[in-house]
Amino acid sequence: MRGVNPDSHQKVTHGRTPLPRPRRVQDATAVPVRAASVLGRLAVPAGVLAAVAGAFAYVGAVDPNEPGHYPVCPLLRYTGVYCPGCGGLRSAHAFVHGDLATALHDNALAVVGYLVFAVGWTLWAVRAARGRPMRLVLGPAHLWSLGALMLGFTVVRNLPFGGLLHP
Repeated sequence: MRGVNPDSHQKVTHGRTPLPRPRRVQDATAVPVRAASVLGRLAVPAGVLAAVAGAFAYVGAVDPNEPGHYPVCPLLRYTGVYCPGCGGLRSAHAFVHGDLATALHDNALAVVGYLVFAVGWTLWAVRAARGRPMRLVLGPAHLWSLGALMLGFTVVRNLPFGGLLHP
């Protein structure tokens, strides 16, 4: 037999590294994923959630409607123009207290941002628990669209007919 080592009956590779055999996909009898590794993968999403929950708890406890607790928006103070973030703290305060109508009135864009964060965080946590990385790819078109949305929101809330969007 040509190409076979007579002593071992294995194929001679003539100095080449033999290719590894393909690994088998884990079957049902495999050891289940340890709970510690799942908790380890959820550490970063849990830390982010704790930080956001802490910030919302603080804003919920310290009322931004009372002057002196938070700094005034410099754009509003010096120009009288509402920026896209104006009313965001009041919106978060109302959101924490369950007053969705007031939260939407104070800053509707912020409320949409809270909901987008909740959905994104949930997807991140589920993917982390399953051991899959979270990939958030924002291309230039996404970023320009987000900027245009914020600019449009700012312009409309500063026009006379955009009074419903004033904080």
